Amino acid sequence: MSDPLSLVPLAAAARGGRVDTHATRDLVAAGVTLLQRCAPLVRALDGHRAAILLPTSPAFLVALAASDGRGTVLINPLSAPAEVAQQIADANVGAVFTIDALQHRLPGRFPRVMLDDAPGRARVLIAGEDRAVDLGSHLGLALEGELDAPGRDEEAVVVFTSAMAGMPLGAILTHRNLLANARAIAEGAALNGETVSLAVLPFAYPLGFTASLMAPLIAGGRVVTTPRFSALRSLDLLRTEGVTLLVGVPAVFAGLLAALDRDGGRLEAHALRVCITGGAPLDDTLQARWHSATGVELRQSYGLTEAAPVCLFNAVAAENRRGTLGAALPGVEVAIRDEEICVRGDNVFRGYIAGGDAGLALRDGWLHTGDRGVIDADGYVTFTGVAKPMFTRNGFNVYPREIERVVGAMPGVRSVVARAIPEPTRGNDIALEIAASVTPDEVRRWCEAKLSEYKRPSRIEFREE
Repeated sequence: MSDPLSLVPLAAAARGGRVDTHATRDLVAAGVTLLQRCAPLVRALDGHRAAILLPTSPAFLVALAASDGRGTVLINPLSAPAEVAQQIADANVGAVFTIDALQHRLPGRFPRVMLDDAPGRARVLIAGEDRAVDLGSHLGLALEGELDAPGRDEEAVVVFTSAMAGMPLGAILTHRNLLANARAIAEGAALNGETVSLAVLPFAYPLGFTASLMAPLIAGGRVVTTPRFSALRSLDLLRTEGVTLLVGVPAVFAGLLAALDRDGGRLEAHALRVCITGGAPLDDTLQARWHSATGVELRQSYGLTEAAPVCLFNAVAAENRRGTLGAALPGVEVAIRDEEICVRGDNVFRGYIAGGDAGLALRDGWLHTGDRGVIDADGYVTFTGVAKPMFTRNGFNVYPREIERVVGAMPGVRSVVARAIPEPTRGNDIALEIAASVTPDEVRRWCEAKLSEYKRPSRIEFREE
């Protein structure tokens, strides 16, 4: 039998870490207990994937453990109801773990497990039955095995991404992918049992899941969660919780600096040691301002969902080379082929659940990222542009063809073109050029129902055909 610690949730619990006030072992034990005590949930998941629609919170690990090692769709809590329904259908989901504040995004009476009171209790709503399940009386979780066991080559999570052709594709990440990347990040960032991570990104976002949750936990550290990013709340936690690790997209650090500017301009009396950014290009000025305000280098990383996600990083043990994406993480190979960044390693995914021809190419183990770069003699890569049809907004990928497909399906819309508008804080905003017999307010309401907040247009321009 494979080592039990080769499963992501058990590996997360094995070194005695904590999430907020909860021991990770208790969170994982609560998830295992939920599955053991709820036959309707077992039946709903039989032959299906699970899905998690949760804010950044301890309940996420409960849900992951209750998924019982099967593929689990990580749904961004910013997703619109139509996106949630599409992902559930495409991935053959049998039940969703969520909370009351988010369940309105689910289709009708779709099977769901409410984790508002986790890890103490869960409420299961399946097949017309409303059942309360006590999770707090479990007998604990005995974990034995190799702490550094390679992850299993079995499906762990599915994350929808790469909508270059208009429809998001479900990227399959295995336990091996996720554990290899989390361990490489922990090594590159020099994490240990004293690490305290402030998690400001959704755990459904691969950078948030792997870098701010899994990497600290497999090092034995503690994770402090924030359900949704707030600059003022995060500054308070940085000052009071002994936070040593902060992972965010550039917009997070820009927001923190803006809040600091209203409060003296410097972050005093903090324990920060490692700050990592990714998800979008990092502005040199932002990097310099962060160092001036905190005394801590802001270290650029690079990755993508299909690589679990981090491939390149300005490691703590080396010089932080500002302006670069860093060098390859341990266990990752990087090559530049026809100006395109290509990567391979145990972190690289095994494919999509469907529609792979429309996604990123995987040839002989090499993932062709669709991003351009150059590499120097020391292995440091500098980003030079995007070859694939996408841009970023607040660190999230935006695919114009997806927006055009969704808005183009609106009655009265004859044609639509989506494009990026450069914006210093968010990276980009979104403009729509529309030929239609509808009003701007009608387009906005359509987008609110069909698209995540970060995909919605900030400017709508009507034109004659």
